[in-house]
Amino acid sequence: MKKVLILLGPNLNMVGIREKGVYGTETADSIAKEIKECAFELGFAAEVYQSNHEGDLVDKIHESRLRFDCAVINAGALTHYSYALRDAIASVSIPYVEVHMSNIHAREKLRHKSVIAPVCVGQISGFGKWSYFLAIAALREMVK
Repeated sequence: MKKVLILLGPNLNMVGIREKGVYGTETADSIAKEIKECAFELGFAAEVYQSNHEGDLVDKIHESRLRFDCAVINAGALTHYSYALRDAIASVSIPYVEVHMSNIHAREKLRHKSVIAPVCVGQISGFGKWSYFLAIAALREMVK
């Protein structure tokens, strides 16, 4: 069975608690459970990893090249300024899809630019938890 990493950045553990108008009321844990179920239905074993620390995320990206066939990343606010995450993704040879639950292009101007998008195979935003499901479905087609 193929393996997919779902990598979640700062504050994504607070989904369901923070900014419910943007992120909804479902908890991070319940969404993670649904992501794993969706991945399994699409032929993947999924690991969901969340950290509020940039260096931990970099370490997990480095590890991903040895343990996973592909990955989904929602880097949260780090999307917009973390060249460390960008360089880490560029250094591994597995495909990454950038995901956001909210439509980052419809939010504050500071959220419009992603520094990790150029090293990801694609970007999906604005579909809530479905953004993750869509990314996994897309990756299934890429890593057959």
